[in-house]
Amino acid sequence: MSTAPIDPGTRSEGLVRGRWIDHWEPEDPAFWRRVGAPIARRNLWASIAVEHVGFSVWTLWSVFVLFMGPEYGLDAAAKFLLVSTASFVGAVLRVPYTFAVARFGGRNWSVISGLLLLVPTVAAAFVLQPGTPYWVFLLMAALAGVGGGNFASSMTNINAFYPDARKGLALGLNAGGGNIGVAVIQLVALLIIAVAGAGQPKIILGVYIPLIVVVSVVAALGMDNITSVRNDTGAAKLALAHRHTAIMSFLYIGTFGSFIGYSFAFGLVLQTQFGRTPLEAAAVTFIGPLIGSLIRPLGGWLADRLGGARVTFWNFAAMALASLLCIGASGLGSLGLFTAGFICLFFFAGVGNGSTYKMIPAIFRREALARIAEGAEQGPALRHARRVSGAALGLISAVGALGGLLINLAFRQSFAAAGSGVPAFWAFLAFYVVCVAVTYAVYVRVAPVRAGARPRLASVRV
Repeated sequence: MSTAPIDPGTRSEGLVRGRWIDHWEPEDPAFWRRVGAPIARRNLWASIAVEHVGFSVWTLWSVFVLFMGPEYGLDAAAKFLLVSTASFVGAVLRVPYTFAVARFGGRNWSVISGLLLLVPTVAAAFVLQPGTPYWVFLLMAALAGVGGGNFASSMTNINAFYPDARKGLALGLNAGGGNIGVAVIQLVALLIIAVAGAGQPKIILGVYIPLIVVVSVVAALGMDNITSVRNDTGAAKLALAHRHTAIMSFLYIGTFGSFIGYSFAFGLVLQTQFGRTPLEAAAVTFIGPLIGSLIRPLGGWLADRLGGARVTFWNFAAMALASLLCIGASGLGSLGLFTAGFICLFFFAGVGNGSTYKMIPAIFRREALARIAEGAEQGPALRHARRVSGAALGLISAVGALGGLLINLAFRQSFAAAGSGVPAFWAFLAFYVVCVAVTYAVYVRVAPVRAGARPRLASVRV
């Protein structure tokens, strides 16, 4: 078996066994400086490459629908159902993808999940043409959902490599680098429509099929598995039973669910509500996902310094205001104002993605610190928190991704009933207000503590 390019000095300590790392203590400052940081960075960049292409494949049909003109015989509702199908399958697959890291190892599963992206892309090359039955398009959109699963396994894996104090930026970079795959494939579509016309969607597949092979090879050569993560297969059960997994899942629907839902819907909304051509829609569609992806690491960075709960609280308030802007712009029929409001939603969804993901490991670490204060051993307690928080990250990402399905179904119903996206935006506004209230009540407000009583985790800032 070939060996990952790890500092030879680590071999004398029995750290490395083939592609498996047997000893990993990122919270130990000396270990992190001497051994951990270079290994973690290498795994991070390779992980980003696979996740990036995964996001592009997941949102493939949000691009294909821009190419599907009258000759395909599909109305707006049928197109929204296509992108909703891809969104739903991707969200559901995040659960088994989270477990897969513990079952197969982070590096091994990155290679497997990367190669699985060939299934929806190669299959689409045979059926993407006018006259294909609608159910076949639905099946192809469902297959593209495998790209959505990559995020959960990637974040679970990278979470294990970094110390708590550096998770915000590391997870933000990992997620942002993946998220930007949405904008990149939309840019590729814009270039193809501008150069070859709206009748050549298969050129996209000619770009991405070779790219899938390349990133899979990068993962095989540049990543490692951590033995302790594989050994703790019960972490997901512990995460499922934790009350804050449910609360953070709800909040993540509002941040990442918004990002991926709007990414799928933006172009279709512009075409349906404002009558944009495929080229006109594609020229704008990529801007929102691009901004949301690039800003996500900033959300993690701000959360590292100001606290994830505080950043998330104000972020949801800003998303509520952006929804009001979209509602007002729709009433005025102002495309420019509407686009500005939609891009603001992407911006704040990106910031919120980073801040909510910083909150998750912080919650579990605070529990570990409380146990240590009561007499538990520090090393095992922190390792337990790291493993359970890794499982929680994947599970929360799965529930949060369902927000993408809900947003597209809301738009589908809104356009069918009112011929406009306004009713959907009112629903989004109400949801963001609820998220503001939940974030404040559970994570921002610190309840008074009686003398001698232990503070409840729910009332501790994270």
